[in-house]
Amino acid sequence: MKFGSRRAVEPEINVTSLIDVILLLVMFFMVSTTFQQEGRLKVRLPESSAVPEQRPADPVTIVVGADGAYRVNDRALVNRSPETLRAALLKVAGADPHGQPITIRADARATHQAVVTAMDIAGKVGFAQVNIATVNQQPGG
Repeated sequence: MKFGSRRAVEPEINVTSLIDVILLLVMFFMVSTTFQQEGRLKVRLPESSAVPEQRPADPVTIVVGADGAYRVNDRALVNRSPETLRAALLKVAGADPHGQPITIRADARATHQAVVTAMDIAGKVGFAQVNIATVNQQPGG
């Protein structure tokens, strides 16, 4: 009798199903995870109350014309300089501009810089509530 040496058969482990399960778990965790979004704009929404607020009798309005000229409460300023606008706002605002709202109305052809300058000066004077006036577009026109 001839006994030959037998080769040892190495056991195989089939890992295909294990890879499938791990891939499914990775996809599940990726979909269910919330990602931190740092680039979002933080918006503070207004709150309503049951008691209406007292509005000042004489609101402050800045009108920016198409040529960049400013008008404060329908009074034209002598020039377009920021210092003149600041002096006019200080004169109109009185002692406490912090609680007083201001509205900026700009012509559609006014430069963006003129509007931003008006907003900047209003903030530096002390107006905390700056409103931008808009016009509703009529349908078909």
